[in-house]
Amino acid sequence: MLLTAPTALAQGSPALRVGIVGLVHGHVAGFLEHSLHNPEIELVGVAEPDAALASAYAQRYGLDHAILFPSLEEMLQKARPQAVLAYTNTFDHRRVVEICARHGVHVMMEKPLAVSSDDAHAMEKAAQQGKIHVLVNYETSWYRSNHAAYDLLHEGALGEIRRVVVHDGHQGPKEIGVPPEFMGWLGDPRLNGGGALYDFGCYGADLMTWLMDGKRPLTVTAVTQHIKPDEYPHVDDEATIILTYPKAQAILQPSWNWPFDRKDMELYGSTGYVLTVGHDDVRVRLKGKDEERTAGKPVAPPYDNSLSLLRAVVLDGAKPDGLSSLEANVVVSEILDAARRSAASGKTIVLSAQQ
Repeated sequence: MLLTAPTALAQGSPALRVGIVGLVHGHVAGFLEHSLHNPEIELVGVAEPDAALASAYAQRYGLDHAILFPSLEEMLQKARPQAVLAYTNTFDHRRVVEICARHGVHVMMEKPLAVSSDDAHAMEKAAQQGKIHVLVNYETSWYRSNHAAYDLLHEGALGEIRRVVVHDGHQGPKEIGVPPEFMGWLGDPRLNGGGALYDFGCYGADLMTWLMDGKRPLTVTAVTQHIKPDEYPHVDDEATIILTYPKAQAILQPSWNWPFDRKDMELYGSTGYVLTVGHDDVRVRLKGKDEERTAGKPVAPPYDNSLSLLRAVVLDGAKPDGLSSLEANVVVSEILDAARRSAASGKTIVLSAQQ
């Protein structure tokens, strides 16, 4: 989870009561290190069935053992959070949403939404029935560079969108030293959906769905490889996903084989292009003009970080953005599910207009 400086709260504005469910996703450490004392939220409970893991986290971050619970149900009943942050494996997202929906508790989980299209649609149904918000947190949602690219496209500066290339990845989870409880499910196709295909393919699918204003692609074609079978025997570590739209194409390149962490994007329109450079900067070239490099403008709160957005959606009635919204991420799940099927079959998968 990307954590940034919290938005200043108006005097007297309430904090959002949140609970954590699961401690097996490594991004929980970022939350506990940087946002545990964020004035926008109040941590009221932690649900983790592994008592030893829960105790280790409590000791490391100074958590009161009184807020530790062995199950989500017990935490919801006794701590009464208004929203939960899910740091489970991806397979368990559906269970978390269905339980929270019965209690009227909102959910934000770490990307991606689901391990399958079926699970995504089940979560969508549960959220509608429980009248809860379900948000998905991506690090790239808060990049100024991505928002600058989106604005240039939607202001008409680039013409019609034609091609997008998204690079997302790092050396591999084992290579960067993720903790054992995290690695225990990242390499499990049932719990993670796939390897790099799901772990990093979701970023590009999310960005492209946002750029295309929520539209589904017409087709999905994917190729996966096991470049490091000794390290990742059960899941892919390299993938390429091609999405086609009526007048545009996207190439997503998720990888556990980059020489270093990489998250950037190339967006080509009919009259110009924009290349994102890290979190903040973009390179822009318009037809008839020289290339320039510029910094993206600050993203307006509460859309500048995950916790500000969650609090604003739950307490202030703010509208979820197009990157974190459930609607967009159901499409992302359909793309990833189709990509997995395409890679397994060697065939292009045609998506219907409405799944």
